[in-house]
Amino acid sequence: MKLLAADKDWLRFQLSDGEKAVLLDVLGLYPCVPPAYHRLSREPRDNADRERQRLLDEALAEQRAQHRRLLQALLHNPDTFRKVGTRWQMTLRRGDFDWLLQVLNDVRVGSWIALGSPEQLPRKLPRDAAQAAHACAMELAGLFQMVLLDAVEGETAP
Repeated sequence: MKLLAADKDWLRFQLSDGEKAVLLDVLGLYPCVPPAYHRLSREPRDNADRERQRLLDEALAEQRAQHRRLLQALLHNPDTFRKVGTRWQMTLRRGDFDWLLQVLNDVRVGSWIALGSPEQLPRKLPRDAAQAAHACAMELAGLFQMVLLDAVEGETAP
């Protein structure tokens, strides 16, 4: 994946068939961070703590639903992906770029949580199929984040 063009409103990337397929697979995993992961405290002390946690849970659920709707709208928009020759062009508005990074981060962090939040990542792919899938999703989401951010950083480099 590489940045083809950018202006103040849009970013256009070039992807191979494989890159597009993997990106869509990774994005299809959203959301990954379990709702229970976001806790104000382990044990609520009183009704006020429980109410604050309930409000946080509602806000996070609403944000996830909104991100899911935005993601589906982006992926189903015919202007997002266009086949040009043997490659694909992915066009993102600047605002879409920012929340797409958030979606990828959710997949990366959620996959890390599913692996048990290890301090050190395994050097080999886990033998368990579910654990291997989480490890792959974590690495691929992180890779897409890095490539997207590097492309935009290069856009502003002297």
